[in-house]
Amino acid sequence: MNNKIIPEYIKHEATKALSFYPELKDVPIEFKLTKKMSASVMKAQPKLLSLFKNKKNRKYVILISRHFDIKKMELHTSYIPKEVLIGWLGHELGHIMDYHTRSSLNLIGFGLGYIFSNSYLRKAEQTADKYAIRHNMKDYILATKNYILNHTELSDRYKEKIKRLYVSPEQVLEFVNEETTKSQNVIV
Repeated sequence: MNNKIIPEYIKHEATKALSFYPELKDVPIEFKLTKKMSASVMKAQPKLLSLFKNKKNRKYVILISRHFDIKKMELHTSYIPKEVLIGWLGHELGHIMDYHTRSSLNLIGFGLGYIFSNSYLRKAEQTADKYAIRHNMKDYILATKNYILNHTELSDRYKEKIKRLYVSPEQVLEFVNEETTKSQNVIV
């Protein structure tokens, strides 16, 4: 863990999420608390200067908003249930798994597609969740999805965005079934 920078107050949850991704053991990742982000609670991305290095030397950051708005009040990230935070971090680590397979040029194109195309964004979010599911994080991912969609204090606008652009709990279960079928076919 000497190549990971993790704030003390999420150290347990980040360490737990990382434990599902042994492939990221040698990948430098910084978990960084930020002031409120306008469009999300967390965001994974390559560190800018490392984007121009060979992918095996790339460094990543997961930005974590200290607060997010809930119906004109702010909820501190530390109040999110532990299993939800682990799932959220696991989803972001799924993004890093995806980014780590891409060339720098491909990753730049990916970033542009993510910013300017909702269909591209949806596909990227599905890919991150699929990585998390393949890494046995199904229960954490479901806890996160259900928390977001069923948290009565979250704004309807935010919930609608999540429903429109992100994977639903039902889709998570479909992905789990697909993965189970794939692994059974490999065994046969």
